[in-house]
Amino acid sequence: MIPRWKRVIIKCCIIPQRYVLGIMGLLAVCNAYTMRVCLNLAVTQMVNNTKSGEEAKYDPDACPDDSVLLVNGTAPYKPHAIFDWSESTQGLILSGFYYGYCITQVPGGYLAQKYGGKWTLGIGLLSTALFTLLTPIVVTTGGATWLFILRVLQGMGEGPTMPALMVVLAKWVPPHERSIQGALVFGGAQIGNIFGSFMSGFLMAGNGHWANVFYFFGCFGILWFLLWSILCYSSPDTHPFISDGEYKYLSETITGSENKSTRDPIPWKAILRSAPAWALLFAAVGHDWGYYTMVTDLPKYMTDVLKFNIAATGTLTALPYLAMWISSFVFGVICDYCVKKNWHSIKTGRIVYTTIAATGPAICIVLASYAGCDRFAAVAYFIASMALMGGFYSGMKVNALDLAPNYAGSLTAMINGTSTLSGIITPYLIGLLTPDSTLKQWRVAFWICFAVLVVTNIIYNIWADGKQQWWDDIRKFGYPDDWKHGPLKRSDDDKETNKKNKNKGTTL
Repeated sequence: MIPRWKRVIIKCCIIPQRYVLGIMGLLAVCNAYTMRVCLNLAVTQMVNNTKSGEEAKYDPDACPDDSVLLVNGTAPYKPHAIFDWSESTQGLILSGFYYGYCITQVPGGYLAQKYGGKWTLGIGLLSTALFTLLTPIVVTTGGATWLFILRVLQGMGEGPTMPALMVVLAKWVPPHERSIQGALVFGGAQIGNIFGSFMSGFLMAGNGHWANVFYFFGCFGILWFLLWSILCYSSPDTHPFISDGEYKYLSETITGSENKSTRDPIPWKAILRSAPAWALLFAAVGHDWGYYTMVTDLPKYMTDVLKFNIAATGTLTALPYLAMWISSFVFGVICDYCVKKNWHSIKTGRIVYTTIAATGPAICIVLASYAGCDRFAAVAYFIASMALMGGFYSGMKVNALDLAPNYAGSLTAMINGTSTLSGIITPYLIGLLTPDSTLKQWRVAFWICFAVLVVTNIIYNIWADGKQQWWDDIRKFGYPDDWKHGPLKRSDDDKETNKKNKNKGTTL
């Protein structure tokens, strides 16, 4: 018998709980990205990169500066720029986050699958929020070294975010809703980039102190944690206020999320021999290379090459992510609709939208570099680039849920942990390639990005798949005939599986 107070709450919950989870998941990713990217814009006002005399290098392609306040007519006035860091040092600091981020991906996925995604995700982001609040104190006390260490710790806090979300979504989202729900939740990255870029520019405009950026977003992270703790749960069967109708619907439509095989050891031997898993990994590496190039270094390109002031940089940096967020929903709706109508398979949809999200941005960022000082054209190309990248969420981003709903957290952890190497490499590499931040130096960096995006997309197109893999549920699919690498489950269970699949010829 359901208590009366509980029935009242259930009736008041007009929005289905899977959509409440989706909205809070969106805010989780938004929160994660604001704390991740706020330094990207803040560093432009933390560092005094004024050069004069022999230190200054003449750039014939340099764009006119629209800053109002100038020092000796050479560089914009930055009242709070107290650090003298080289471009390579700044690149190393910006990459510090991703060192920590890749370390906790696999442990985060394991903890989420074992103990539930709610607290794995929540506590991780809470720690990042606290570290964000401490940033001004840490950097003024210990300089670049301490800031690098703090960014590593922030990355460790955010590492479990995507694996934990995948574990939660695998238990809450039916297969035919994954594209639109994926666009909703993971589109939070663009909301975070938009909100983070715009608010950072706003808080630092008019000689505002860069420390305000970290105080603001740290508090935002703590507020999200409080709401998440109250409203969201790891699975439908642990949610106290889910309606009977929604619970029944999810139980009937979600593939394998409550299957007994979720308690089996993670089948790493099979995952590491799975062509679709490797295809997904390559696609993630390519996407992250292009994405981190934009997220981490676009504010520097806007400031150092196109010479926008900090207020304009904050606004214009946000526009490409706004375009990506909107387009992700458009692509998601189209993909889900076509799958429901059987106009194309899930595999075809994943390939088509992954290709759009890779080749489109690759072309656009190169065209932006050849736009030179035509600011309108350059910004338009950047906006088009990120708009096309919105297809990523309907493509390979939700592909882990197709391949392995039971092990989505672990598979995502492996892929994200590896692809995060792009986040480590790109900021530092761009710092080395652009020591003087000239247009020609940046053009080289963009051509490298083009090559990585195109090559990894070709690999994905060859080996991608959209079906649940045999190793995700051995009790259901059994072992393939050519499997010669030992059991993936407990020995007793393997004997039972062999008996059930004897007629299929799928014994060990």
